[in-house]
Amino acid sequence: MTDTAASKATPTPKDVFNIAWPLMLKAMMLNAIVVIDAYLVSALGEAALAAMGLAAAFGSLLLGVLFAFSTATQIRIAQAMGTERPFALRTGFYAGVAINLGATVIGVGLVLAFGGRLIDAFAHTPWIAEQARNYLNVFLLLVFIEAIAQCLGSYFNGRGRTIIPFQSYLIAVPVNVAVSYTLIHGNFGFPALGVMGAAAGSAVASLARLAFLALCFYRMTGGHLNEKGWLNGTLAASIKRHLIFALPIAGTFVSNAIATYVLALLFARMSINQFAAMTLIAPWINLTGHIGTSVAQAAGIIVAQLLGSNRHGPELDIFLGKAWRMSMAAAAVVSVTYLVICLASEHIYGNLEAETRATLYSFLPVLLLLPFPKGSNAMCGHSLRASGNTLYVMNVFVAAQWFFRVPLTAVFILYLDLSATWVFALFLAEELVKFPPFHLKIFKGDWKRGLQAE
Repeated sequence: MTDTAASKATPTPKDVFNIAWPLMLKAMMLNAIVVIDAYLVSALGEAALAAMGLAAAFGSLLLGVLFAFSTATQIRIAQAMGTERPFALRTGFYAGVAINLGATVIGVGLVLAFGGRLIDAFAHTPWIAEQARNYLNVFLLLVFIEAIAQCLGSYFNGRGRTIIPFQSYLIAVPVNVAVSYTLIHGNFGFPALGVMGAAAGSAVASLARLAFLALCFYRMTGGHLNEKGWLNGTLAASIKRHLIFALPIAGTFVSNAIATYVLALLFARMSINQFAAMTLIAPWINLTGHIGTSVAQAAGIIVAQLLGSNRHGPELDIFLGKAWRMSMAAAAVVSVTYLVICLASEHIYGNLEAETRATLYSFLPVLLLLPFPKGSNAMCGHSLRASGNTLYVMNVFVAAQWFFRVPLTAVFILYLDLSATWVFALFLAEELVKFPPFHLKIFKGDWKRGLQAE
């Protein structure tokens, strides 16, 4: 489903797939950029990597918050597509840009005020602290660029044109590699900036991506400069309403980021072999997770479009049934992928000790089951967000994390001294805790009329 958002044809799994695959590849390319930057900086030594990692922690948090706000913009644009009102698209985009820029100003201000002191406190040497500061100062420019670029990407995603943001990364990745390599090492007559060169390369790549997205946006819409009026009467009122909608999504991200950090500290208290096994499997969970998440996000975009056009009856139920089956098929693919990774771990990681490999094998039962409730919960979360129930989704996530997963992990590791197998099982247990509130809300059905009430 592309700009046929408000067409009367019933969406199909093919529509979901057409939206989902660019989302999935774009997410994987984002991970690739991080890996490439680390690889290029690694030539400078471990101290340079430490400086980059220390500074990137602040930048990643800011970008994550922007991504959360941009997700809200994406939903608002999808809803506007369903209403077939151009001024609603205009409202969703410009309100999203205003909020992204406001969040960026606040976030960058906090980093400038406190980031330097935190870097000095955590850096192992003065040189690492200096390099981290240099990297962060340049990276903050990238955050301002991404404030607009992410909003543009969300605009196209909300209209079902996910291929355009994906194409922007096809431009950004090679630009990032070329410029970062040149500026890190000082090739072709350019100065050798070291760690700061990696940040400069990322900023230039982001600027190229922004230029491409802005050009596509203007060609498609003329910047919505010819439309008159705002969805909520005035731009200020629209920004306020958009912010109320977006804050729970941002809150969900911040809660997840803090919980992930606390869990990482707890995992570090396990034995070296068990912690190593947890560290090895985590990137695979993040990477393969993009498959199910992309399907759920694509379905959520179409749900928002359907609800925006007041199609919340049997047609929506039929679409959701098909989308859910597609989500379960994606979960099966992920499950098989986990099986292959575990069985091939001896070849992928040839120097693992026997205890580490045995711990990895012990994760397999959870890994085989995890994608199914996780995928179904993702479908619920994106569908509910599409209807405006962002606060409900946040409450489910926060409760599962802070009243279940985090405290139980602490008890398992610090007091019961259980093995990593039991600790890892909490990945699945958390999804099972979220399962009833999500699915009961979906089956109740009142969420389908929330957008019309608004």
